[in-house]
Amino acid sequence: MIEVRPLQPDDKRSGFRCGNPDLDRFFHRYAGQNQFRHHIGTTWIAVDEGRILGFVTLAAAQIEIEDLPAGRRRKLPDYPLPVLRLARLAVDEHARGKGVGKRLMRLVFEQALEISRRYGCVGVVVDAKPEAVAYYQKLGFFFMNEILEGQLNDRPQPHPMLLPLSAIPACKIPVPEEP
Repeated sequence: MIEVRPLQPDDKRSGFRCGNPDLDRFFHRYAGQNQFRHHIGTTWIAVDEGRILGFVTLAAAQIEIEDLPAGRRRKLPDYPLPVLRLARLAVDEHARGKGVGKRLMRLVFEQALEISRRYGCVGVVVDAKPEAVAYYQKLGFFFMNEILEGQLNDRPQPHPMLLPLSAIPACKIPVPEEP
């Protein structure tokens, strides 16, 4: 049975492989210290019988009204807006097609709704890698205004995207039933 829970210091992360070296390296080396030492993000894991099937890292963030397309700015105040940042999302190569990513995204949406009730949150922000843009668009995320200054190399740059809080209940991401 798959359980989704926060990462614990003694969780064995070294066997996780999603196929993206940057995500694997983050999870193996930095997820724990970012959560337990620096307190800059919380990583949630999907686990089945002790094996980590996927993870998502979340952090508090803010966006400026100028970061939104002009048509999305109406009725919002002209000061920093609180959001939940989806910092990393990955599924182990051996767990693909089993609903792990959907479970993790459902957690992201639940966390955003909870934060909105407790403290305030206008939505979920993600810096989508080019190959993930279509996935996030299907969920209702839209492009924020991109700032192209300071790009240091020719690597494909992430695309800042936002899913407004009001669109979260409309996201139909069913969680598969357990056998």
